[in-house]
Amino acid sequence: MQAISKGLEKVVQELTASENDGPISANFCKSLKEFLSHAEAEVRSLASLYSGVGRNADALALYFGEDPARCPFEQVVSTMLNFVRMFIRAHNENCKHLEFEKRKAQKEAENEKLKLGASKREPQHLIQSSLKSGNIK
Repeated sequence: MQAISKGLEKVVQELTASENDGPISANFCKSLKEFLSHAEAEVRSLASLYSGVGRNADALALYFGEDPARCPFEQVVSTMLNFVRMFIRAHNENCKHLEFEKRKAQKEAENEKLKLGASKREPQHLIQSSLKSGNIK
């Protein structure tokens, strides 16, 4: 944020210097003034957002029991990024494991149906073969 503010200050200095150049820089001054009016508003908005993010980062550090003065913004963001990546990886692994368990349960259910179907057919098959062979009296 400091670099942006310093850059804006340099543009203001350039405008001041170009105003002293006389009519030769009139178009440049006009364009630079228009740019500065928009840029200053954008920088104020950005500074406000940056300040809010900083407060949120401090609050997050406090929430996790860290001292915001000892835990810089970059470290908070880096820690959050790592957490989110690990969370997403764990979530994806859990989804894959859940899908694997579903398929396993479906296969077991199909195997159970096949066993039940085979066991129902087996007595009928034995009776029919016994009748054909004449073992039943």
